[in-house]
Amino acid sequence: MAQQPRTLFDKLWQRHVVADLGDGFQLLFVDRHLMNDMAGRGFLTLNERGLPLAHPELTFATADHTPATLPRAGDAENPYVSNLRHNAQRFGFRLFDLGAPDAGIIHVLAAEQALALPGLTVACGDSHTCTLGAFGALAWGIGQSELVHVLATQTSIQRKPQAMRITLSGRLADGVTAKDLILYLIGRLGVSGGSGHAVEFAGPAIRALPMEARLTLCNMAVELGARFGFIAPDQVTFDYLRGRPYAPAEAAWDQAEDSWRGLVSDDGAVFDAEREFEVSAIEPQVTWGTNPGQVIGINQPIPLPDGEADQRALDYIGLEAGAPIKGTPVDWVFIGSCTNSRLSDLRAAAAIARGRRVASGVTAWVVPGSQAVKRAAEAEGLDRIFVEAGFVWGEPGCSMCAGSGDQMREIVPPQQRSVSTTNRNFVGRQGPAARTHLVSPAMAVAAAVCGRIADVRELEAAHG
Repeated sequence: MAQQPRTLFDKLWQRHVVADLGDGFQLLFVDRHLMNDMAGRGFLTLNERGLPLAHPELTFATADHTPATLPRAGDAENPYVSNLRHNAQRFGFRLFDLGAPDAGIIHVLAAEQALALPGLTVACGDSHTCTLGAFGALAWGIGQSELVHVLATQTSIQRKPQAMRITLSGRLADGVTAKDLILYLIGRLGVSGGSGHAVEFAGPAIRALPMEARLTLCNMAVELGARFGFIAPDQVTFDYLRGRPYAPAEAAWDQAEDSWRGLVSDDGAVFDAEREFEVSAIEPQVTWGTNPGQVIGINQPIPLPDGEADQRALDYIGLEAGAPIKGTPVDWVFIGSCTNSRLSDLRAAAAIARGRRVASGVTAWVVPGSQAVKRAAEAEGLDRIFVEAGFVWGEPGCSMCAGSGDQMREIVPPQQRSVSTTNRNFVGRQGPAARTHLVSPAMAVAAAVCGRIADVRELEAAHG
């Protein structure tokens, strides 16, 4: 009897089931366990219970959340980093340590190192682990109690969600990026639009995206409410991964690539939910409220509040319904985070910054996502472009994404307005009472040099 057509999600899930636990829960094997410097409590529990680390060879870590991205005296005393180093020595897992040539934000370096590969499961104590689904992997964030379970057993208890496919047709217009695309989708579907689902992004517009843009897109699948977001691997995926440190090599590569080509949803596979969008009319996006779904095109007016939650968001962010968002004065601009800190992001930002200056009264930072990104950017002279324009050029790390760099000192001051390439604009996300607008890297530079939220396409037109 012919096998029923299956979704890619079904294929990825079923190959990792260790046991059916009943009531919809299953035990999944975890191929790669990634950690950051916030994982110390998990090791404390292992030590208290006298448990070993089940698979140190499948466990990888970096310090990204708490280190300063502007070097300051005292970095070595950071207790989170010291704890991670101590546990790496004790348990024998691979630590990409601060200052090492392969260190960086966990989701950025995991892609660079090919720790995430098509068909693998990847778990990490960070909700944006779904970034790595861009390779055709099943990648998800876990909490502290789940982290201990993975450390001790190399498995994770999960309830299988339903399958959703978001099919995107058309071509993104000039000046519109993957960041604009995912913000648009969240605006259309809502922050709970993918709740209870694993989301596969598909269609011609997805196939046209380069690998780093796909990482940006999948990074914010969790902002749709989905725990899993992924893209079927194709030649773009294979070309990116070939030759990277943890990718298969030589004959093993050919065998792996042959198997990866089968990681697609079968023709006729049935999804629990289907959504379709044509993308050619999307314009650069900017959030106006306090969640990523409160977003509009740069030339749209701030919407009228639809209930108390919208009004609270407007009150917090300090905007008025009906007013244009374009032209809103800004105080801070941040380019970085696991969403938009890769080399292609910095190239796009530098193209707008070249020959311009950050406006008076604006503080602007650029923080590369890894040491590899930093080296490559400096080799191309991107750092000089940013510094000459008045940006601060930082060290790799999460920094101002969640106001966590240098243990909560890299933050936006209260009531000040930040334009940021990060993934969340929640109340207090970048600092107590800080106001955050999410945009693409090029749009962030436009805001920095204009001193206000601006349409980057107008600057590009002026540049000729």
